[in-house]
Amino acid sequence: MKKGDLVLLSFPFTDLKGKKIRPALVLVISDLDIIVAFITTQFKWQNKFDITLEPNKINGLKKTSLLRLSKITTLDRDLVLGKLGELNRNDIENINEKLTELLKL
Repeated sequence: MKKGDLVLLSFPFTDLKGKKIRPALVLVISDLDIIVAFITTQFKWQNKFDITLEPNKINGLKKTSLLRLSKITTLDRDLVLGKLGELNRNDIENINEKLTELLKL
């Protein structure tokens, strides 16, 4: 796994009362943990830091999706069920720019 990979994982709800298997973008990997950004097909909560991802053979998505950069979490690597695909260099550069703005770096 590396930054820019799209993975399938058991993602907790923000209220921690449940979880759902869903795609996420890998941002950072350590020996035990993985930092990911949430991906959804629900566009009603879109904000200026979100990025629309169109499905293709490389990323493995099935539907047009919204990468929610403001929904970042650290999870145990064991929650990753598998790799769906990956993003290209241009997408990763766009993500880096949005993260810099969002995190005020």
